[in-house]
Amino acid sequence: MRTYIFRKDAAMVNLGAEHENLDHKAYLIIKNMIIDRKLLPGDKIPQEKLAQELGISRTPLVSAIKYLEHEKLVEAKPRRGYFVRLFSKQEMIDIFELREVLEGLAAKRAAISIVEKEIEILNGFFRPFAESANIIDFKAYAREDRRFHNFITEIGAKEFLKSILQTCNIITASYQYLSSEGLVRPPSETIEEHLAVINAIGNRDSEAAEELMRRHLKNTIVHLRQDIEKEKQGRTTEKLSGRLFDPKPNGSLNPDELEKSEVN
Repeated sequence: MRTYIFRKDAAMVNLGAEHENLDHKAYLIIKNMIIDRKLLPGDKIPQEKLAQELGISRTPLVSAIKYLEHEKLVEAKPRRGYFVRLFSKQEMIDIFELREVLEGLAAKRAAISIVEKEIEILNGFFRPFAESANIIDFKAYAREDRRFHNFITEIGAKEFLKSILQTCNIITASYQYLSSEGLVRPPSETIEEHLAVINAIGNRDSEAAEELMRRHLKNTIVHLRQDIEKEKQGRTTEKLSGRLFDPKPNGSLNPDELEKSEVN
């Protein structure tokens, strides 16, 4: 009887571990699909197709998706399913504000703690792009961009800072921009900023490293705010144009309103 109970418990443990492994396997695959932009922001996650391709039931797949939802990379839409989260520009600003503070600190610490072998690796980043007058391979550049920022976090962030950046997917989420392979600004604007950070950390100049990293991320925040403002102005112009040219009597402007709109 004892032997039977032991075997039964062991089998249950094995089944539990196997189920947990399937959850984790599905989680990593879907997360990598999001990072590699095989699933774009706004895309619906094809649960049945993924379950078939992975050779698993939908139970571990849904568990993995729900964990990604908890990590803010996926969102559930009632009666429609699960979708890769599409962040608004304001949400992107919130993410980059966190990055500005946390990665600025990571860059400062990296400059203090970096060793020669790590300096060699650091100096290798963006080398294929440094001499290019016109960087057109946005996908390769975005991949290098992510690798660079993750490397700074790896060597500069202590346990808690690293945990915050990784657990909250702060860096990953910031590449969930819909266009340009997830890059908010083009490589032509960011390449020199990256190289300046690399130089400061390689020279072990901690103050400059923090300042340059923060400025780099701050510039992206400014860019996003300018985009929001342009969109607001565009909507205002469209609304005004609709009032000016609406053929319906109640949609037209009277002469006084027209004169005021022309003055403004």
